[in-house]
Amino acid sequence: MQYRSGNEIRELFLRFFESKGHRRVHSSSLVPHNDPTLLFANAGMNQFKDLFLGAEKRDYARATTSQKCVRAGGKHNDLENVGFTRRHHTFFEMLGNFSFGDYFKKDAVAFAWELVTSEEWMGIPKDKLYVTIFEGDPANGVPRDDEAEQFWMAVGVPKERIFEYGLKDNFWQMGETGPCGPCSEVFFDLGLEASEHGKDLPFGQDDARYVEIWNLVFMQFDRSAIVEGGKTTGYKLTPLPKPSIDTGMGLERVAAVLQGKISNFETDLFTPLIERAAELTGVKNDVGNASLRIISDHARAATFLISDGVLPSNEGRGYVLRKILRRGIRHGRLLGQEQPFMCQMVYAVRDLMQGAYPELIDSADRVSKVVEAEEKQFDRVLKVGLTRLNEELKGDFTGAKAFHLYETFGLPLDFMMDAARDAHVAFDLEGFESARAEEQARARASWKGGAQKTASPAFRDLPKTVFEGYRQLESTDCKVLAIVKDGVGVPAASAGDSVEVVLDHTSFYADSGGQVGDMGFFLSPDGNSPVAEILGCVAPVQGVRAHKAVLKQDLAVGDAVKTVVNGERRNAIKRNHTGTHLLHAALRQVLGTHVKQAGSSVDSSRLRFDFSHFAQVADEELQEIEDIVNREVLANATVETLVDVPIDVAVNEYHAMALFGEKYGDKVRVVRLSDGFSTELCGGTHTNATGEIGLLKLTGESSVSSGVRRVEAISGLGSLATFRQDFDLAKLAGQYVPTAENLTEGLRAKFAAQDDELKKLRRELDEMRMKSAAGGLDDALAHAVDVKGIKLLTHRADMLERGQLRTLVDNLKQKLGEGVVVLASAQPEGKVAIIAGVTPGLTKRIQAGKLVGAVAKLVGGSGGGKPEIAEAGGKDQAQIDDALKAAPQLAADLMS
Repeated sequence: MQYRSGNEIRELFLRFFESKGHRRVHSSSLVPHNDPTLLFANAGMNQFKDLFLGAEKRDYARATTSQKCVRAGGKHNDLENVGFTRRHHTFFEMLGNFSFGDYFKKDAVAFAWELVTSEEWMGIPKDKLYVTIFEGDPANGVPRDDEAEQFWMAVGVPKERIFEYGLKDNFWQMGETGPCGPCSEVFFDLGLEASEHGKDLPFGQDDARYVEIWNLVFMQFDRSAIVEGGKTTGYKLTPLPKPSIDTGMGLERVAAVLQGKISNFETDLFTPLIERAAELTGVKNDVGNASLRIISDHARAATFLISDGVLPSNEGRGYVLRKILRRGIRHGRLLGQEQPFMCQMVYAVRDLMQGAYPELIDSADRVSKVVEAEEKQFDRVLKVGLTRLNEELKGDFTGAKAFHLYETFGLPLDFMMDAARDAHVAFDLEGFESARAEEQARARASWKGGAQKTASPAFRDLPKTVFEGYRQLESTDCKVLAIVKDGVGVPAASAGDSVEVVLDHTSFYADSGGQVGDMGFFLSPDGNSPVAEILGCVAPVQGVRAHKAVLKQDLAVGDAVKTVVNGERRNAIKRNHTGTHLLHAALRQVLGTHVKQAGSSVDSSRLRFDFSHFAQVADEELQEIEDIVNREVLANATVETLVDVPIDVAVNEYHAMALFGEKYGDKVRVVRLSDGFSTELCGGTHTNATGEIGLLKLTGESSVSSGVRRVEAISGLGSLATFRQDFDLAKLAGQYVPTAENLTEGLRAKFAAQDDELKKLRRELDEMRMKSAAGGLDDALAHAVDVKGIKLLTHRADMLERGQLRTLVDNLKQKLGEGVVVLASAQPEGKVAIIAGVTPGLTKRIQAGKLVGAVAKLVGGSGGGKPEIAEAGGKDQAQIDDALKAAPQLAADLMS
């Protein structure tokens, strides 16, 4: 068995399957494309899910990948184990080979055994390997996988090294329904030295010693629900017409095997990162140090997640990323590093993995900035968290409160337990674990989303729709291939029905890439009569276009129609879509190359563009961006479209930008503007030249989430309409500053002068009100009453601000010498303000807070405060006088 580096193993696996006729497919993003059931990509098959479900078609039936995966949230969550075990990771790479209805068990088993044992490839000794198969489940009608056993024996695996297990270990299913089947696993014996208890136990009795390195899933059944009386009473398995193969080999695990290591962390996939973590934290380089392991693992996960567009936040994927980062930061602090350091680990990850993932070269600086910002924020949060912990320890410190501090502020469990012990407070560990279990259940539920439905047979079995809309708005002699009504395929539909219609070719663009689908009409083949109004176009299955139609006359499968797209609407959409490309390029030019698209929406009225950036875009920057875009518009440069370009050529030679969240095939469409000013992979519709945009006007800039900003804009006739509105407004404003050379500056100066005048008038009004109120103080003093030996004065002073009322209270207290003052004031919007004051020597007998609360109840309000002065509010001005009259009795009732 020859030593091989992690990079060599990855390439060896992919090259082996290429030699067996497989297409090498690049890893998909960690953020699953259009799959709400999945938090992160966590297996190699994720990007092929639609192929297995029949919702997508590609020009190959065999594939091989090295897929980036993360398991740190929702159902698949290894976070708490990472660093303390040999083989748990948040981020890992899954090597896989896939057959989409091509070869099946026999070839899958033969390929696996050849790759693993052949000296030309991995050369793992056969006497170190074990294989498992599915034992069957007679109760559910699933037979034992005798086929797999025979195929394993046929390639040379001794029968005594083949073990059988049940549903839990050796049967896989995508969801409650859908493709499923038995699986076979390949295990490697690490030897007695890997045993955690030192006993020489046989296979199946020592998980630490016998490590699974490969899982082969044989998708041969379709699991469907048995429904009786509207309720699911069971499930049945039906053999698939085209069984498929899905395998997964953990790169980190097989690297440990081929490098003769017991722990994945001892392989060259981790040792450079552990060494760098030790340098940054100032401790000895020790691969057995759990904190260094955690830092190295979490640095990988954070780097790849942020590179793929995830940003730290308090919900969803961003929340999981935040937990990963903060756990890594906390372990750095345990090693004594209080300053930001995880941001430097990003470059160590880049240097180690840029060969397989060259996108890290461009994204590392941006990722590092995001990580550094999170480290600084976490430092602030920790300081607040410690203050909150000390406060909680003074009261009822429940497990739920501890978990809140753990989740919200990242305070470690052991830290809180030590603090509680030092404060002689019992720590509610059971309550903490209960709260954690509830949160995990919520997280799983929030991403459960139900099993993704298989595509309706009405769509799934159709050929791809030929799209002719890049060149023309009308297509003739379009044959109706399917009509779908209420999700069910029908042979015909009647006038007035709302249906989805699939044609063999069409001029209608379907919703995709942020661009809305076309609207328009179906006409009779001769173009003389309307057949249907088309309200939109979608792609329920990749490549198949479904027209959302309201029929004007009867329509049947096999009929022919003429498609007519609303040209005015399409042109408006084209202007906005081409505008987003110019806008993206201008944003990168002004703000920096860290700017990456994070989402977009293009319709006929506007465009919206979301992008990665860490601060609000200044008005001056927005103006510069707008200027750059419109210079490109005025240049009227040709919009060049290149079709069927190999993805590698598009990215590496044309330097086309691949956009976050989009799914690309092996051949792509490239849109180039202004001789390379902008080059992107894009399947949308565009203008022929930039000048057709007319004018692009930015209309807004805002925050979407932490690290993501949004700009909105209009173009073409939308810009003209806005210009006219602004022009009318300018004419109106000009009437108020007719002599100003610069209308904007003239308005600003006029408003400033008016604001100064208003402030002056308010001051004068306040002074008059105070004088008026002060003029009645002597009368109020003369009417002070004696309440149990204490002088109490009440007074009404309407429309005074609270600060003025407090001043009056202080003045009256001084004049009284010793006593109690209650002031009430009618306020704007029907509100009431009440303030009570008590001189210092009387606060043991009566407190202002209690008195003001009692008076406030009479005006429909409440309040409280300190013993010497307190405030309250109310909402019933009609009761102010009665409330003041009642104040002496209320005071008497409160006096001790």
